Parts: sequence; C-alpha cells; structure tokens
Amino acid sequence: MPEGPSILILKEKLLQFKGKKVLDANGYAKGFDAEMLIGKTLKNIKTWGKHTLLVFPKFAVRVHLMLFGSYYINDRPKKNASLHMQFSNGEVNFSISSIKLIDEPLDEVYDWSADIMSKKWDSDKALTKLKAKPKMMICDALLDQKIFSGSGNIIKNESLFKAKLHPESIIAEIPDDKLKDLIAEVVKFSGEFLKYRKAGILTKNLQAYEKDICPRNLIPFHKTDTGKTKRHSYYCEKCQVLFD
Repeated sequence: MPEGPSILILKEKLLQFKGKKVLDANGYAKGFDAEMLIGKTLKNIKTWGKHTLLVFPKFAVRVHLMLFGSYYINDRPKKNASLHMQFSNGEVNFSISSIKLIDEPLDEVYDWSADIMSKKWDSDKALTKLKAKPKMMICDALLDQKIFSGSGNIIKNESLFKAKLHPESIIAEIPDDKLKDLIAEVVKFSGEFLKYRKAGILTKNLQAYEKDICPRNLIPFHKTDTGKTKRHSYYCEKCQVLFD
C-alpha cells in the first residue's frame, strides 16, 4: 500500500492535468458514476495521507489505492481501470482502487493536522491522540490514520527503530519524552522517504523494514506480526525498549 510520501509523488505527476477538462471518463469502481466527470474541469489535486483528492467544481473525487492499487499516466493497465480519465494532454488510469465521490467541503471531511506530510501537521495533537488510547500498542497507533495519516508499515518500522522503541510497547507505559521523540522521527523519516523515493534509492536507505540484521548491534532482527493490525514488524530486542 503506498504511503503518504508516495502519494505526494503521484500528486506531482497529476499536476499536468490541473486546469484541464475531462473529455472522457469511465471505470468499474462500485458506487461511482465516472461519466459525471465528463466536461468537468480538474481544478486542483490535494492529498490527505493515503488519499488522492481530485478537486472539481462543487465536488471532489477520492482515490485510494488500497493494498494492491496502481496508477498509469499516459498508459493503461492490462485490465479495465477503476477510473479512467481522458484529458486533451493525456490520460490517467487508476487500477484496483477505491473511488468515492465527496460532495462536502474537504475542510469538513479531513483533519489536515493529522497528515504527516502536511504543512498543517500538528505534533501536539498527535501526542494528545496517542495518550487518549493508553491501552493501544504503539505499532497499531502508527498505522491509525486518524493519528498519523499517511503512515504505513515502512514508516512504522523505520520510526520505531530510529526512536529505539519496541513495537509492542503499550502507549500508557511509554514516557512522554519517548512519545515525542517517536512523533519527531515519524515526521523526519517521512521527509527522507519522499526524498529517497524520488531518487529511486529508498530500499537501500532503510534500516529496519525487511532487513535481517540490526545495523546498531549487528544481531538478527526479530520479525513477527504485531498488534491488532497483524502487520509485519522488524525490531531489535537489544536496542528497542519494550514498555509494557
């Protein structure tokens, strides 16, 4: 599943269609009538976490790539797209994606301060939200889009490693300073993620995610599914402290 930094890269690629009129549209996304876009002008592209928001007059279209989604710009998938849009200067195709119409003002739908890639990100609010869920494992909290919108399993694992925090730590037992350190690492690494992804060097710059050996202690990482989310965690039992 693409994480927040990758969605920002998608936004940059879509900006070539900003201000352009949709000449044709179709797709098999359930509950969404793509033909309503024909003749409408794409006013803007926004993002919130893992959501790409195509802004038209009076409404927006939310695109969520989910676990296995992909996009094609001036290219087409082998099978029919969830949403196809044709513009005068090219086309966009979203495949295996969730497409949803949003007719409310986006400021009423989205909490921009929860988006780890947004200029409106608020670390203090994130800390408050964490402390409101004292029994939650920190590995689950890092995947909670209401707290860390845009965070996924890569950001989870890398941030926990950098903050020297065990993924199964219980929020109530983690000192406030440690939580603040973690929040700072999430934001810092998310920026690095964006830079590395653009340069095509993300994988070789990861320290924990899908790695075998802890670069600090040169011992094998422990690899297991953690928390209620049951997502893969890679952690060092020596340097990542467990607060339980």
